[in-house]
Amino acid sequence: MPRRNPPVHLRALFCLALALAALPVAARTAPVGGDIAFDALPREAQATLALIHRGGPFPYDRDGIAFGNREQRLPARPRGYYREYTVRTPGVQTRGARRLICGGPAKAPDACWYTDDHYASFRRIRE
Repeated sequence: MPRRNPPVHLRALFCLALALAALPVAARTAPVGGDIAFDALPREAQATLALIHRGGPFPYDRDGIAFGNREQRLPARPRGYYREYTVRTPGVQTRGARRLICGGPAKAPDACWYTDDHYASFRRIRE
């Protein structure tokens, strides 16, 4: 029986799959939602960002700890580059789901991201 070539659409799909597999993991799992302007952040996130730029003091013990980026939704960086900060959620007694993740120097981060769904998605903050 003669061997037939796969249809063109299957060959194109295969090439696309190969191209996606060659991308770095961070490019395949980039944060969704795009950017958010500082003024569009919740008031509590704006206050937390101001504390970051002042170097604290922070209201939660875990503020400023290393963020591991295990979900790989932020750009790949060396371990210890990212730090996480709690964004207070009115009416919630626990730390809640809102966080700021900042990378780079502690008081002058290179970039910060906001998440309101406990790391499921991120939006880069435009200051």
